[in-house]
Amino acid sequence: MAKNINHIAINSISELHRLLGLPKPLHPLISLINMDEVQSSKRSDEVHFLLHFYGISLKKGVSGKLKYGQNYYDFDEGVLAMTAPKQILSVDSSENYKVSGYWLVFHADFILNYPLGKAIKNYGFFSYAVNEALHLSEKEEKMLKNIFKNIEQEYLTSIDQFSQDVMISHLELLLNYSNRFYNRQFLTRKKEGNDLLSKMEELLDSYFKNDKLVELGLPTVQYFAEKMSVSPNYLSDMLRTLTGQSTQQHIHNKLIEKAKETLTTSNLSISEIAYQLGFEHPQSFSKLFKSKTNLTPLEFRASFH
Repeated sequence: MAKNINHIAINSISELHRLLGLPKPLHPLISLINMDEVQSSKRSDEVHFLLHFYGISLKKGVSGKLKYGQNYYDFDEGVLAMTAPKQILSVDSSENYKVSGYWLVFHADFILNYPLGKAIKNYGFFSYAVNEALHLSEKEEKMLKNIFKNIEQEYLTSIDQFSQDVMISHLELLLNYSNRFYNRQFLTRKKEGNDLLSKMEELLDSYFKNDKLVELGLPTVQYFAEKMSVSPNYLSDMLRTLTGQSTQQHIHNKLIEKAKETLTTSNLSISEIAYQLGFEHPQSFSKLFKSKTNLTPLEFRASFH
């Protein structure tokens, strides 16, 4: 029997409170929800929530299945997960759904006139899927929980002209610590990272050997991220931690390696080589080649003859 799937768009913090059976938020653009105060769901279907605001959740002890994208994940330990506006959060509540922890939600307008309004785009983990969530040590979890509590205290205090400044200061601190902990996670999960690197090299080799360059054009970061079931930002962050180079740089290195091989073993014209490598315009190929080797393709070929 096919499972029923409901799609629910949540446009505001107030709508989220109503859905969760909570009182109206004290501020229209931000709320810190204690998930212990939310009643467990008794739905028997899968629900996809489209959220139109940011979310930072410190979860623990989830019952029921929670996923982003196509994968379900275990939240028995402390996990920090981030979502950006218009991302989909899916809950399979065939069993009663219950979660402990904090969920900080805030609208983009809340930080619009602050430096964080622009800087938040630099925090790559907001585009991560949940399998890239931050797994916290006990010490890290305690540290972040204290920041959540500081935000909660400010949120519950009478709102005044300084409230927004103070909450955004705590929010920036939370994001900066998260950046540090994510970097630690990349370094400590070396086996997973090395597996990812090996898979990346395997996919690159396959792309260049199986005529995909002509069929699909230049390889993209998105293509490899989808093949490895991770987000583009996560893939680049992990590869950069392991090798010092992003996914795009790995792709360019492979293109230049293949170009050098063809330039020295064939009499194909520069235009023909560019086409074989997936470039629409020979000038684009020549520009990339020179940026990587300080030589034009013709100069490189001449150096071997």
